[in-house]
Amino acid sequence: MQPARALVFDFNGTLSHDEPVLFAIYSELFAEHGRPLTEDDYFGTLAGNTEEAIIGGWLGVDGDELAALVEDRIDRYVRRADGSTIPDQLRAAVRHAAARVPVAVVSGAYRREIEPVLEFAGLAECVTVLVAADDVRRGKPDPEGYVRALAALGDGLAPPDVVAFEDTEAGVASARGAGLRCLAVRGTHPDERLVAADGIVDAIGVDLVRSLVG
Repeated sequence: MQPARALVFDFNGTLSHDEPVLFAIYSELFAEHGRPLTEDDYFGTLAGNTEEAIIGGWLGVDGDELAALVEDRIDRYVRRADGSTIPDQLRAAVRHAAARVPVAVVSGAYRREIEPVLEFAGLAECVTVLVAADDVRRGKPDPEGYVRALAALGDGLAPPDVVAFEDTEAGVASARGAGLRCLAVRGTHPDERLVAADGIVDAIGVDLVRSLVG
């Protein structure tokens, strides 16, 4: 790969290793509403979709009821947010990148659940641009979030100048749809669902980031 002039991280499951936390929260919430959720259900069909698609689709709700359930899910996540879901190797990788190029986060999560995790992990000052679910009309796999991030990063960056990290099929489609290069990270989806990425990696660490930005 040519050197990257900026890096963008998805949040849930990529920067924050919190998909098990999210599964536990959805399991609690959905059981309380009479439709239990299995791991196969979550990781096979729901992970990576928008909040509205996950909750609305699983429980068959919309409008005010859906909005209230989304807020409930976010509240449950925020109560668990302590930064521990971002492992040390990823913190080091983000700091290494931020000392050399702009770093952004593009996520289907909401700003009020992302920001405390970044703060607790000591990474808030490393992130130049944050595009959350609050900031877009269309979530992943639509490319809107990445298009907005690229515009906010500025500095004459073209899409191929930027490398995104994603862990889901929808996320890869979003990044590639905006013209960015994309590396998929194993852990949430099997490799066959990540083949649209430019490459698939086991983990993000300083060595990988150094190979991209120096």
